Amino acid sequence: MFDHRRREISPPKLIKALGEFDLLPAIVFLPTRRKCDEAALETAADKGQRHNQERYFQRKEIFESYAAEHPEITKHKHKKILVNAGIASHHAGHIPAWKLIVEKMMSAGLLNAIFATSTVAAGVDFPARTVVISNADTRGNEGWRPLRVSELQQMTGRAGRRGKDNVGFVVLAPGQFQNPRRILELLKSLPEPLESKFRATYTSLLNLLDAFGNFEQVREIAERSFSFKTAAKQISDLGGRFDAIYDEISAEIAAKGLALTVDDVRGFERLMATRTRLEIPPYDAIAEDRAIWLREKVSPGRIVRLAGGGKRLFVVLGVHKYNLEVMRDDGAGRRFPLSKIKEIYAKRYLFETDALDQAFADVIEGRNPPLSEPAFEKLLPSKAALSLIDSLIEKLISSEGDRAAAREFLWSISPRANHLADISADIEYLRTGIWLPFLARAKVLDHFGYIDYRSEKVNDEGKWLADVRVDRPLLVGEALRFGLFANISPSDAAGLAAALAADSDRDYGRLATSERLDAVIAKFEGLIMGVMNVEFRFGVDSNGDLNLSASAAAEKWATGASWNELAAKTGAEEGDLFRLLSRTGEVLIQIAQLKESNPAAAAIAREAAELVLRDPVR
Repeated sequence: MFDHRRREISPPKLIKALGEFDLLPAIVFLPTRRKCDEAALETAADKGQRHNQERYFQRKEIFESYAAEHPEITKHKHKKILVNAGIASHHAGHIPAWKLIVEKMMSAGLLNAIFATSTVAAGVDFPARTVVISNADTRGNEGWRPLRVSELQQMTGRAGRRGKDNVGFVVLAPGQFQNPRRILELLKSLPEPLESKFRATYTSLLNLLDAFGNFEQVREIAERSFSFKTAAKQISDLGGRFDAIYDEISAEIAAKGLALTVDDVRGFERLMATRTRLEIPPYDAIAEDRAIWLREKVSPGRIVRLAGGGKRLFVVLGVHKYNLEVMRDDGAGRRFPLSKIKEIYAKRYLFETDALDQAFADVIEGRNPPLSEPAFEKLLPSKAALSLIDSLIEKLISSEGDRAAAREFLWSISPRANHLADISADIEYLRTGIWLPFLARAKVLDHFGYIDYRSEKVNDEGKWLADVRVDRPLLVGEALRFGLFANISPSDAAGLAAALAADSDRDYGRLATSERLDAVIAKFEGLIMGVMNVEFRFGVDSNGDLNLSASAAAEKWATGASWNELAAKTGAEEGDLFRLLSRTGEVLIQIAQLKESNPAAAAIAREAAELVLRDPVR
């Protein structure tokens, strides 16, 4: 039996076979940039491929005309195979000008094949007669994963040229990670639901609070966002169930002829639940009491010891509901349930190497004692508390003539009243899910003086920070407040902006930053540490990563290096360099607009932006 998972067909053989069946031009989707480049080079070098002299001259003419406006493409490593063989590689590693000439030739019907990554399918519109799917998996930022329905639809949607083909063809090429059955299932499936990218950010909070003047309206706006759509439907469904049960209880009260209200019924259920819990504290209640105590005491920067962890110590990085993110004394990160904590130590420490080393030493040498944990299992209710609950219950039924009947009714209806309490709690949990991240960021902004939390107002510094539309505005804001951008050279400003703008995990090559830029970055890292400590305290996820390879590349470019020199010296993909410098220029433009609030920094940023946003970076 043919095994589609083991046998692969070489790119030249694949393109030749497609040509023999009149299935060209084709877009061949491959999982990685490297495979796309290798496949294009291998196919172009194959002497068995068909060539059309007329189309060669057309490609040559289009290339020369386009190169006159975009000279950066003349040195591209794939220039010859594009013009001579009509074969191209298309992915994010190429500069935009190169991708545009490839798309231009494909749309004109002058190419035989394009080898592309799956991400290209959603971003361009150049159809082909045939689309070739080589893998049932794809490689994204999170690593290898199965193709999604929407991705496959985007890819297969490129098959068939309007006005040229009656039908388009999709070919599944054999390969190690090919899975025709999986592909068939995807083709029959509906696309995945849209997922909102709306998130709580410092910029959105500042703008909303400045516009509406209070947190309640900001919360209402957040709850009307698409990201809240699923939760809103759940809340609506829960609200319907709540109303139905409420009406049932109200009808039964009326049928019994009692003077009670539904709120009386709910109050009775809550009072009895509290009394029962106080009288006989079950294991779950004890665990809950301990969890409440732990959440009060455990915070980022505290040292803890875990049950079953021996003498090993951990520093707390973050607390998320009932989970704990910690780092061991050897630097390894871990995630544990909050309930696993055995001991909490009294002092808190900053997230600095020297401070953390001292923290572990303080515990070992007895300078940081453990906190005393309450004996939850020994906590007994006071007689006064029980008497108060009893008096409140009696007060509820005191207006009834038949108090025994009223009490019996309240007991019988309590399970449904309990259900109302559960539904109310679920609704509030869903409502706060989208709001709590905003609230946490509000506390951070209040700490740094960008807003007044109590009066719910944005101050002058918060107003200019709201206009800085970058990924990490608070870090930029603090750098501006401390004069970091006002006292550096334009090339240093470019390097600093690039460190913030770049993908933290992307390697931009072999260059090193200058000693002068190193000193600037060292100061900036000190500011970042201060911001991160505050964010940890209020439960905001922090990102203090700086990409130093990006800094070095941007600094080199801002000091006058040519594009070819930059590409050669860094060894990075030209497309990656282009995006880095475009993002860097955008950060600098955002700072440059702050002429009134930060005139010195704005002037330097404007000069740096001009150095960065020169051809071919536009």
